[in-house]
Amino acid sequence: MTSALRRSVAIAATDGMLHFELALAYEVFGSAPAALPGPWYDVTVCGTHAVRVGRFLLEPDRGYEALADADTVIVPAIADHGAEPPADLVAAVRAAHEAGAVVVSLCTGVFVLAAAGLLDGLRATTHWAHTDELAARYPQVEVDPDVLYVDNGTVLTSAGKAAAMDLCLHLVRRDHGSTVANVVARRLVVPPHREGGQAQFVATPVPAQEGHPLADLLPWVMRRLDQPLTVEDLARQANMSSRHLARHFRSVTGTTPLQWVLTQRIRRAQELLESTDDSVDTIASAAGMGTATTLRRHFQRTVGVPPDAYRRTFRA
Repeated sequence: MTSALRRSVAIAATDGMLHFELALAYEVFGSAPAALPGPWYDVTVCGTHAVRVGRFLLEPDRGYEALADADTVIVPAIADHGAEPPADLVAAVRAAHEAGAVVVSLCTGVFVLAAAGLLDGLRATTHWAHTDELAARYPQVEVDPDVLYVDNGTVLTSAGKAAAMDLCLHLVRRDHGSTVANVVARRLVVPPHREGGQAQFVATPVPAQEGHPLADLLPWVMRRLDQPLTVEDLARQANMSSRHLARHFRSVTGTTPLQWVLTQRIRRAQELLESTDDSVDTIASAAGMGTATTLRRHFQRTVGVPPDAYRRTFRA
């Protein structure tokens, strides 16, 4: 977890990168949200020459040597992932990590990180269609084909397209807190948070729409996070069996009803820690966690720091 200071982000560009992931990263980190309480990112696009990105020609701001000066390095998806990535890009990404940068791959950009040796012995992911190839070419990498993104601290990887957005918002949340990340998500009209461990391939990868069995249930739960809630309570409200409810939850959210509720409670606690002076006991009650001890245990496990440390870092 880092403090909300101005951070430099370098986007590594090379011929054959996919414009969606590159533009996505530039949009998230390059556009400061309105009324930002602190400094935003300083974004630089790095490359050795004018590069072809999809059908567009992109003029980089600086060369690859600038990657080593950045706090965070983003490697967008590459189209020809079957070929060996450019040696100068691989070397520059490795040097940036050795200099202390957080290195992030979006979709097939993971092949650059793997070639640089940054994923040896670590969990990593990419688009589910390419995970077998990644595992075959780099057996020292623990490839997880089922998740949206993996955060190893200083090395992060994502699956494709929408999951790349999820990882970028996760980085904003790490750097600036939940409130700011939610503002960015609202501006981009995307869901504010999906856990990295959520499945890549779900039957309904968007929030439940009108007429869906969960369309009324999810808002009902959100209004009652401060109250005890069981699977039976949710099933009764949705007028279905617990087993049927679990199937619907898995298809919509990629997780179980209780895990989804726990995630919402942690997010509620984050928002209250950032925006109020309430004690941890009061926030634990408001978030439905019961006691401060219970909140601290789940918060530490999910967020990575205790509630008090989170508040000191991200209090607006």
